[in-house]
Amino acid sequence: MKHYDVLIVGAGPAGLAAAHAAAAQGAQVGIIDDNPLAGGQIWRGGPDLQTDPRAPRLWNALRAEDNVEFMPQTRVMYAPQPNHLLVQTSGAALTLYYRKLVLATGARERLLPFPGWTLPGVTGAGGLQALSKGGYPLRDKRVVVAGTGPLLLAAAATLRAKGAHIVAIVEQAGTPALLRFGLGLLATPSKITQALQLASQLSGVPYLRDSYVHSAHGDGTLQSVQIQRGGERDQETLQCDFLACGYGLLPNVELAQALGCATRAVDGQIAVTVDQWQQTSVADVYCAGEGTGVGGVDLSLAEGRIAGLAASGYQQLAQEGFGARARWRKFAARLARAFALRAELRTLAGDDTIVCRCEDVCHGDLRTHTGWRSAKLQTRCGMGPCQGRICGGATEILYGWRPDAVRLPISPTRVSSLIES
Repeated sequence: MKHYDVLIVGAGPAGLAAAHAAAAQGAQVGIIDDNPLAGGQIWRGGPDLQTDPRAPRLWNALRAEDNVEFMPQTRVMYAPQPNHLLVQTSGAALTLYYRKLVLATGARERLLPFPGWTLPGVTGAGGLQALSKGGYPLRDKRVVVAGTGPLLLAAAATLRAKGAHIVAIVEQAGTPALLRFGLGLLATPSKITQALQLASQLSGVPYLRDSYVHSAHGDGTLQSVQIQRGGERDQETLQCDFLACGYGLLPNVELAQALGCATRAVDGQIAVTVDQWQQTSVADVYCAGEGTGVGGVDLSLAEGRIAGLAASGYQQLAQEGFGARARWRKFAARLARAFALRAELRTLAGDDTIVCRCEDVCHGDLRTHTGWRSAKLQTRCGMGPCQGRICGGATEILYGWRPDAVRLPISPTRVSSLIES
C-alpha cells in the first residue's frame, strides 16, 4: 500500500496546480491519471508541447520535486474504505492511502443527437482535435465545425494548422449574446489576446452565427450537412468530409458521486458542491477544476491551487487565490449565459434517430419513459461500454433525466484485480 499526504486524481491544469501547491509545502503528493501523459484534455500531448507557458512551467516544477509521484495510465476502481482508493495500473491493482484527496477529473464533450449523427465522419469537435494532435491525417479534408462555445474556435484553429480546410464554423448562439460576451472580455484582458490570436488563425473562415446543424447526410459515410440559419425558412447545404460537433462540456462527476459527494445543478450541468476551500461534503475530499462547474483553464488553475494548499493545511495561503477564483468564476458565468443551448436543439431527433450509440436505442424508444431506471430496464440505454457518458448528456437535454446513483467501479476493471482486492 502506498501512502500520500495529498492524492490527486487527474493531471490536467487543476490537478497539476493542486499538486504543485501541495508539494511546495512539503506534502507527499501522488497524482494519478488514466492517460499516458499529464496535461489533461486541454494540454493533450503532454505539458512540454503546449504553447501555453504555464503547462511546461508547472510540469517542470513538479518533476524537480522528490516528494511527487506521477502514476499514468491508472484508473480508480473503487474505495474499499475511507481514505483509501483501489486503482488499476497498466500492470497491477494497487491500494492507495491518502490523508486528503483532490478530485480534478475534468470534463467531457456534450454531444446531441440529430439525424445522421452516427455516420462515419461525424465526430466531437474536441475528439477530432485530439485525433489531429495524435497524427490523424486531415490535410485537404473539408471540415465543418459546429456547436457552441469558444472551444469550437480552438478546435478549428488546430484542425486548420494540421492542413484541414475549414468549410465553416457553425455557432448556435445568436449575435446579441455573442456581442455581450465579447464586451465582457474587457474584464479579462488575457482572453482578448486569445480571441485576437484565434481570429488571426481563422482569417477567411466563415463564422455562421445563430445557426445549427439540422442533419447530416451521406451514402455510408458523411458527405454533407444541412445547416439551419436562425430566422430563415430554407436550409443551407455544406459539402464536407468531417463534421466536428461540440455543444459545450459536461463535468466528470462520476467518481465524486460514487464517493458520496453532494452535487448541484448549475448552468444545465451536474457539478460537485464545494466550500470556499474547494472541500466537498465528504470529509478529506476536495474537488477543483471543471468538476465543480465548467469554467476554463484559468479557473481550473485557480481552484487547483486553492485545493492543494487547503488540503495541505495552509488555508491562509489558499485565501490569496480567492480573488483570482472569483474573477474567473464571473467569466464562467458570462460564458454559460452567452452559449446557453437554444430550444430547437431539443427537437432535432426523429423517432428513428439513435440516442444511445452503444446499444442502438432510438429516440422513439426512449421518449415515452419517465427516467433512467425505466429506460435501462426496457431498452438498455446507457448500459453499453461508455456507461451513459455519451448518451447521458443527451438524455438530460432531451428528456430532463438525471442519472441514477453511480456505483463503483466507475471504469472497466479486470476481474482478476477485483478478485485480488
